[in-house]
Amino acid sequence: MNQESRQVYADADALAKAAGLDLLRLANEAIAARDIFTLALSGGSTPKKLYSLLATDPAFVDFPWDKTHLFFGDERHVPPTDKESNYLMVSQSLLSNGSVPAKHLHRVPAEMSDAGAAAAEYETDMRAFFPSDLLTDGFPRFDAILLGMGPDGHTASLFPGSKGLEENSRWVVANWVEKFKTDRITFTFPVLNAARNILLLVAGADKTEMLHEVLVDKQGTHPVERVRPVDGAKVWMLDQAAAAKLPTSS
Repeated sequence: MNQESRQVYADADALAKAAGLDLLRLANEAIAARDIFTLALSGGSTPKKLYSLLATDPAFVDFPWDKTHLFFGDERHVPPTDKESNYLMVSQSLLSNGSVPAKHLHRVPAEMSDAGAAAAEYETDMRAFFPSDLLTDGFPRFDAILLGMGPDGHTASLFPGSKGLEENSRWVVANWVEKFKTDRITFTFPVLNAARNILLLVAGADKTEMLHEVLVDKQGTHPVERVRPVDGAKVWMLDQAAAAKLPTSS
């Protein structure tokens, strides 16, 4: 059953702290139930704040990294040393204190020259990792997936008008993004919608208009609107700047 809720915080810092506390709770619940916590990470400035907090804030000193496995919901088609790499951002923030075991971080091989081959290899690695009891309808059932939303309504690297929007069988695809003239490697909607929990972190005034279209107008035409967990919870975590045009009673 799809459960959707919305939370608004004073600013991006407060949003990041709340998201961290949510992840800590979800991790402990997952480990108590299944002895593992699977988390897919997102790129972007708001998640970076979250990752830095997880690495440095005393509130998270007991985060169960020894039973947490980290994946990437999407990645740029660049080497891991490139400034555009989501992996590099995560390594400079979340991994900075050495708490996450190296073997628990599952990186997209985005340095491969062929983005399609990189996507296929990542999917192969994921299929080798996820046992049948952590699948649902043939797709990995992540305990939590972090997502953002672009001003154009994209999420992960599923952009308006891109072919990846229509993929229903693959776990990971190389998705050509015309506005950037490049491929992005991304989870597909069936993977996103198989998750137990989705945290959609949206901060900043540049997201205000799109949030109104998605949450008030509900046009149904934007990629982020197709994030609908089949049997899970979806939580919009917003800062006040992003939520400025939303009805306060919602």
